[in-house]
Amino acid sequence: MNRFSLLACLVLVLVFPGAALALEVAEASLTTEIIDRLPVDQVDTLPDGVSTLYCFSRIVGAAEETKIQHVWFRGEQEMARIELPVRSINWRTWSSKRIPADWSGSWRVEIQDQYGEVLTTLPFAVP
Repeated sequence: MNRFSLLACLVLVLVFPGAALALEVAEASLTTEIIDRLPVDQVDTLPDGVSTLYCFSRIVGAAEETKIQHVWFRGEQEMARIELPVRSINWRTWSSKRIPADWSGSWRVEIQDQYGEVLTTLPFAVP
């Protein structure tokens, strides 16, 4: 989202405080590390020798403080649910999951709003 869009959203909130802005995932990725609040890489398969993945997300459109959830699934089984605050109109946040080597298979992380609506899904594999 460029600066003009952010400014337009801010003006909308100030002029029409009751107007609802939709939460959106502007960026999302699975990464092996976060440095300076940014992902260092983007993976779709758990690399050899790595036991922890991070789900990074940049959320835009929050008119007021809210929450999102990163829900980690192995197949159809929920493995973790992490609630994360969103405290501004442009907010970066992440969660992490330690994944044992014997938990192979298809995985995904659902990024959900505070009501459980799926905003986006990030699939990945554990060989």
